[in-house]
Amino acid sequence: MEAHKQLTIGLFGFGVVGEGLYKVLQQTPSLKAEIRKVCIKNPEKKRDAPASLFTTSREELLSDPAINVIVEVIDDADAAFEIVSTALLNGKAVVSASKKMIAEHLPELLELQEKTGQPFLCESAACASIPVIRNLEEYYDNDLLHSIKAIVNGSTNFILTKMFEDKLDFAEALLLAQQLGFAESNPKLDVEGYDAVNKWAILLNHAYGIVEHPDNILFSGIQNIQLSDATVAREKNYDIKLVAQAKKLTDGTVAAFVLPQFVKHDEPLSFVKNEYNGVVIESGFADKQFFYGKGAGSFPTASAVLSDIAALRYNYRYEYKKRYHHKPHELGNDFYLKVYVSFDDWKYIPRDHFEWIEEWHAQEERKYLIGVLHLSQLTQSNWWKENNTSLILTPEPLIDNLDIIKLKKRSLELAGVV
Repeated sequence: MEAHKQLTIGLFGFGVVGEGLYKVLQQTPSLKAEIRKVCIKNPEKKRDAPASLFTTSREELLSDPAINVIVEVIDDADAAFEIVSTALLNGKAVVSASKKMIAEHLPELLELQEKTGQPFLCESAACASIPVIRNLEEYYDNDLLHSIKAIVNGSTNFILTKMFEDKLDFAEALLLAQQLGFAESNPKLDVEGYDAVNKWAILLNHAYGIVEHPDNILFSGIQNIQLSDATVAREKNYDIKLVAQAKKLTDGTVAAFVLPQFVKHDEPLSFVKNEYNGVVIESGFADKQFFYGKGAGSFPTASAVLSDIAALRYNYRYEYKKRYHHKPHELGNDFYLKVYVSFDDWKYIPRDHFEWIEEWHAQEERKYLIGVLHLSQLTQSNWWKENNTSLILTPEPLIDNLDIIKLKKRSLELAGVV
């Protein structure tokens, strides 16, 4: 596409985001972008747009030579992949918001972009209104990016904020999130961390060139966090957040995971409340940079879709520099995590799995310990998600040097603690 070319859009989906985009485009005529046709599933549903705009036929959009951009904002990952791949093969640029589809089909999507030469943009799939993909693509070179950590799911952040600030228990906070529209009627994807790990799989590609299926990334949600955990956090001057993070290890690989974590009050992510998202990027010379914005909702997500559409006027595409212009990093698997674990009964806790236990509190009804585990102890077993057990990372959880671990262990033994 030449710069400033008229963009004629075929839109799939007219839910919260699709309708938001339709309204936003009507208010931004300078973009020279118009929606020619919208493909929907249910033609009976009343919609706030002319009936002539809608069709139930995919082909009407995918085969129309006048349509040069397909925008896909549906929640069916399989259908979304079929639509996106057909559009690219038909010579159309694509903008997508389907994080599950992108995370599960990254290798095929990269191959399709190489094969067709067509742009595929997906800023809205990661943190809605925060331009994190574009920044990782354009601003941070591979060698300079030390770490990235983020709150990428607004629903879970809202629930944790209410548990922490209003002392609601998990069930009460979840119900409130559903009533306000921040959580789905079936909240499993958000609450159990699936949505967050899908977004993280996408961002790992843009940050480090890592292409990994979400199933291979360690993750959990907030489903087991108790009100007593929030009380312990308050006593220690911490917040609890569901944090997605990635950091370079000394062996050149990247540690990446999505887990609940204690966050110190002076950390940027501590300021991210309710349905907001936040991203902290640490690089070689720029130190820490903090991005903050709404991570969900009609207009914040539509604004990211709009930004991608605007970029297509200049033939913008992701170059995937970290993957193609550098040697891509790999996911690391040889590191340790310092964790807080709370539980009802000692019998469910495999104490022999821990390198060492630094602290334990057994007098309360709800017991807890703080100790160090190798990654494999979490990836190869599920004890930490079962029997009402709650696992939360400590503020500086990552330990990647075995020698330091041995020294620390020896000093504890000498002190008679272990």
